[in-house]
Amino acid sequence: MSSRGSKWSALSFVARHGLWTNEQRKAAAAVDKAITAHKLEVVRFSFADQHGVLRGKTIMADQAAGMMRSGVTMTTTLLAKDTAHRSVFPVFTAGGGFGLPEMEGGADFIMVADPATFRVLPWADKTGWILCDIYFTNGKPVPFSTRQLARNALARLADAGFDYLAGLEVEFHLFKLDDPRLAPGDATWPPQPPHVSLLAQGYQYLTETRFDQIDPALELFRRNIVALGLPLRSLEVELGPGQCEFTFRPERGLASADNMVLFRSAMKQVARRHGYFVSFMCRPALANLLSCGWHLHQSLVARKGKANAFVSSGKDVLSPTGRHYLAGLIAHARAAAAFATPTINGYKRYRAYSLAPTRAIWGRDNRGVMVRVMGRPGDPATRLENRLGEPAANPYLYMASQIYAGLDGMARKLDPGSSADAPYETASEPLPNNLAEALAALRDDACFRDGFGAGFVDYYARIKDAEIARFRSDGDAGADVSQWEQREYFDLF
Repeated sequence: MSSRGSKWSALSFVARHGLWTNEQRKAAAAVDKAITAHKLEVVRFSFADQHGVLRGKTIMADQAAGMMRSGVTMTTTLLAKDTAHRSVFPVFTAGGGFGLPEMEGGADFIMVADPATFRVLPWADKTGWILCDIYFTNGKPVPFSTRQLARNALARLADAGFDYLAGLEVEFHLFKLDDPRLAPGDATWPPQPPHVSLLAQGYQYLTETRFDQIDPALELFRRNIVALGLPLRSLEVELGPGQCEFTFRPERGLASADNMVLFRSAMKQVARRHGYFVSFMCRPALANLLSCGWHLHQSLVARKGKANAFVSSGKDVLSPTGRHYLAGLIAHARAAAAFATPTINGYKRYRAYSLAPTRAIWGRDNRGVMVRVMGRPGDPATRLENRLGEPAANPYLYMASQIYAGLDGMARKLDPGSSADAPYETASEPLPNNLAEALAALRDDACFRDGFGAGFVDYYARIKDAEIARFRSDGDAGADVSQWEQREYFDLF
């Protein structure tokens, strides 16, 4: 094995293009040993696509060490798909519809493992898992790689002297799976949504009795999430029927985004194996259910001195850096909504007096605003809680949008204005009413076109335009939540 390993190191795709750091090379050697020590039989190689959905291939364990270094081929058409898994670019034309010769004809791209992300899956027998970055066969990064886009944003933030710290507060719906709808007639495109029932009734927010009713299921998920090494902090029963929330301790850099994609995938896989169903769709088309959000907690850590850069030493709740960063989030809120709330369904959540935001405003410890400022002068845990997002958001794009918006606020020394203590009566810029409005704001936002690149913004907007066009053609636009949305999002997210 050692001689074979050295051969791979010398000739591999990773080595030829210098794609691993020294730390990743060391981590890869540890993965080689772990595959043997755990007697694994397969390893899943996965990447997060443009929607934040994990896609990949399963590799036999005796091939995994080599494939980590040589890469795993995937089809570039995966990057052309909307939320119905339909290709919306003419991939067999010149440039594949992307203006990129590497994308023509459904050519291959390469998944390159990030060895530091390796885990043994506790619910799948003798199975390992590893998260990948994606490259063209010539070694160039794929410009539509959302994980790489987040890494680019973090690098720009580092150049400004800061690291990003993010904590997750994620709501979702948990059901009993009654009928997975596996008859051939149900295999439409997208498929018919499964039939589900509740494990407990709702409207007893945070009561111990409701929690205990669903505790057998939550305990199953808790054990698996902890066994994965995700930094779980709490399990909570929310207000609506079937509505739950998991929160996670803050982590730096890419870690929280990586955790989010793995958490969502893990929850859905464990649920199906045990007769449950988990959905991160914001507002399912089921009676009496409430909307779910994803509240993103964030702060900046100074690279010099390692202190929280948002902590105020005066009377204000935020430092000047924190106020400018906050102002950037407010200034770019309408465009950022396209990343934070990327589905047609998610905009059904923006309703007054519903613990969800309707306007681009902030407030001190106020759950009706878009950005809730938490902390006090001198408090090392001072942070911003952005309540804009839905749980189906691609975490790499959501977090990158926060970084670019915050950096713009810092660069221009923007002022966020006063705390909105009556958020639903405050006269301020409204959040988009729908995904089309958010995409229009995104297309016009110079900050995001500079940060993400104009090519990516146009690519992303085109995919979402196709989603909207199908909805307008086939959906019931007058419904509170349509059956089109239920088919499109309920099982995917």
